[in-house]
Amino acid sequence: MYEDPVRDALRQFMAERDWQQFHTPENLAKSVSIEAAELLECFQWGDADLDSAKDELADVLTYCVLLAGKLGLDPDTIVMDKLEKTREKYPVDKVRGRSVKYDQL
Repeated sequence: MYEDPVRDALRQFMAERDWQQFHTPENLAKSVSIEAAELLECFQWGDADLDSAKDELADVLTYCVLLAGKLGLDPDTIVMDKLEKTREKYPVDKVRGRSVKYDQL
């Protein structure tokens, strides 16, 4: 296992507060959705409130990392695996400069 300062800091923060008991996969998934909605709100009327967006994005990422950990998944690995699947769905020669869904290629 390699050292990851962000994940280590999150684990320590949660342990100090004994909050892991509340971090069921369901609660963490709900929190991802709630925080994502708060992030979207930062862009609701056009120009983003960058400071608020930064904080809300950090909340989304935090809950995503916690959920991955709770499920026994490595965030880096699952992102890279999904990226590979997406590469196959969206070959460069068919999608470069286009924003169509893969089933419309």
